[in-house]
This record gives sequence, C-alpha cells and structure tokens, in this order.
Amino acid sequence: MQNNGVVDFYPSQIVSHTIEKNIFYFNSENQVILKIEVISDAILRIRYGTEGALEPDFSYAINNKYEGSYRHLELHETDDSFIIETKDVKCCIDKSNLKLTFKDIKENVINEDEKGFHWEEFHASGGNIVKQSKHVFDKEMYFGLGDKPHSLNLRGKRLQIWGTDEYGFEKDTDPIYKNIPFYMGLQNGIGYGIFFDNTFQSFFDFASERHSACSFWAEGGEMNYYFIAGPH
Repeated sequence: MQNNGVVDFYPSQIVSHTIEKNIFYFNSENQVILKIEVISDAILRIRYGTEGALEPDFSYAINNKYEGSYRHLELHETDDSFIIETKDVKCCIDKSNLKLTFKDIKENVINEDEKGFHWEEFHASGGNIVKQSKHVFDKEMYFGLGDKPHSLNLRGKRLQIWGTDEYGFEKDTDPIYKNIPFYMGLQNGIGYGIFFDNTFQSFFDFASERHSACSFWAEGGEMNYYFIAGPH
C-alpha cells in the first residue's frame, strides 16, 4: 500500500453514538460513520462510511435473511473508549479516531488496529480506495484467501483478490482462479478470522510492505468486514 504522494484521510474523534438493539453507530467529527453489528457472541460486522453515509447494504456472499443470536450484549463507556461486550468478545472503540481493539473476556488482545480504517480519493472510479491496517504480533501467522500457490503461512506476502484465468500457473503466481477474501490469523495460541465483503479488486498485505502491519484494501466500495473470534 505504497503512498506515492497520495493523501490518506482518517476518522477524527467521536461526537455522537446511537444504539438499535444489536447495532451500534458511532459518528466522527469529520463525518465518518462506524457501524458495528453484533451477529453472534463471536462474530461482529464492521462497516465504515465517509461523508456521513453508508452505502446501500447488499452482499453476494451473505444471506440477508440470516438472523444472528447472542447470549450477552452490553455497551460500556470510559473516558477514552466505548466497549461492546458479548459473552466471548470485547470490542473497544477509541473515541479519538475510531480504531478498534478486539479482546477476549480475559482481556487478551486478539486483534487490533494499527492505522485502522482510512481512505484515499480514487478519481479513476469517482469513489474511494478504502483501507484497513492491523497490528502484527510477534510470530503471528496468516492463512487463507483461496487458491494461492504460496507457502501455507502467508506472512511476508502481498496478494490480490481478482479472478484470473492463469493457465499453467507456477509457484507464487498471483492472482489465479479461486479468490476468497477471508483469512485466518493465529498469534500466541489465539485464532481469529476476517472476511472482507467487497467485490472490487482488492489486496492483502501480510507484513510485506511494513513488518508491523497487516493491511487489506479495495479500489472502491465500502470498508465492510466481519471479525470472527476463534479458538484459543
């Protein structure tokens, strides 16, 4: 995700929030909306919108009739953050910049934002390149993304999601046929998954450009992903 002179924009501080049962909205001073929907005790859907609005809610991957369930749900507030708590996960939202930290109920960090959500204007499409970067833990490993003829652990790789008829592909050829924007992370015996629900050409950087960051981004659409807490 090289900068090449482009300007990245970031959310500013939270100025208001609302709650609709299992859905939480957080609004920033510079008109970024963060929507967090609790699907289950272990699955949270994360959406960001700019200019004060979210995109129409449509997915080729998710059944829109599915209704999740959860056993426990609370919202707490501290001086610095809001905390959404389920039976399995705590999602901490930084009031100053909308960055997220996911923890288990014992306060172990499962996954946390590095730069977090940010975006740049993409004049070729008239929209935005939407970006997300996560902190990389020591010895963290990454797996997934469908057909990727690479080492099983994808750490150190930059890969793209863009179906391509690549007959006679070899080791490290990318992209090829089957592209699934889902990866699993494993750090310190703690597992999790992230599904990036965006059909634009997208990219995943597993500590390739910067050793401290795992990033994913798309050349349009919305930053819309599911965080799935795994076994540990």
